[in-house]
Amino acid sequence: MHKKFIIILSIFAFLSTSANTDENIIKNLKSGGNIVFIRHAVAPGSGDPKNFRLNDCATQRNLDNQGIKQSKKIGLFFSKNNIPIDEVLTSEWCRCKDTAKFAFKDYKTFDALNSFFSPKFQKNKEKQMRDLLKYFKNWESKKNLILVTHYVVILETLNKAVSSGEIVVVDKSLNLIGSITKY
Repeated sequence: MHKKFIIILSIFAFLSTSANTDENIIKNLKSGGNIVFIRHAVAPGSGDPKNFRLNDCATQRNLDNQGIKQSKKIGLFFSKNNIPIDEVLTSEWCRCKDTAKFAFKDYKTFDALNSFFSPKFQKNKEKQMRDLLKYFKNWESKKNLILVTHYVVILETLNKAVSSGEIVVVDKSLNLIGSITKY
């Protein structure tokens, strides 16, 4: 009986800590001035198809129904928590644009957020990272900057592995505030 009690107490403590962490992240987001990285929603597969063309969504790995639902939930998370948004920037890849469209409706593309996972695009990595860091340096707002991008961009920028649809909040100096996967 004693072991069960300890296990139940441990689970409660974990869930309570998780809820407090999410509340702290939401509080920070409501205050504004944060940079928010969002990995595109669920798009089955990995990398880009061999016939990939940036200007043709039919050649790309795209969101499935789960990814569309996930994108809408992301948008609902921001609206129901009254989180102020300065602007939404997204990669030029269709799965990122669609995530931004279903979550926030309005967005602009920014090539510094493009994937450099495949060999075809790896040559762009250094320039993209320079452009992204320069953008952060010049960005000033009391609202939050939303960036819908790819695993590799978030990993390179924040040294953090993320899942599809994960929301990662950092301050302007790229210090991690927290991450949300359930919204």
